[in-house]
Amino acid sequence: QVQLVESGGGLVQVGGSLKLSCATSGRDSDIVIMGWYRQVPGKERELVAAFNGERTIYAESVKGRCTMSRDNAKNTVDLQVTSLKSEDTAVYYCNAYDRVSYRPYWGRGTQVTVSS
Repeated sequence: QVQLVESGGGLVQVGGSLKLSCATSGRDSDIVIMGWYRQVPGKERELVAAFNGERTIYAESVKGRCTMSRDNAKNTVDLQVTSLKSEDTAVYYCNAYDRVSYRPYWGRGTQVTVSS
């Protein structure tokens, strides 16, 4: 069974920075981590950063403040966000897919709270 495990969330002050990490576990030899999404209560899950096959794309709301990096050897993907704003508060989810079956996978999410 495949699992995506996010880590690195927590309480951060406005203007601060954080790094989220996503790792796979289980039968993950065909799993490719694609990116990060976030969701706040009452709203749809939205893209933060994702690899589209050619390059990493970023949401306009985080462009210039966000860097996604991948370690292919470890099959992990990190998301670094700086100059945090209160509107960055959300549950952040890691997204991946099985490159054989194309089945998507989601992590359980990690809460990020940005306070002033």
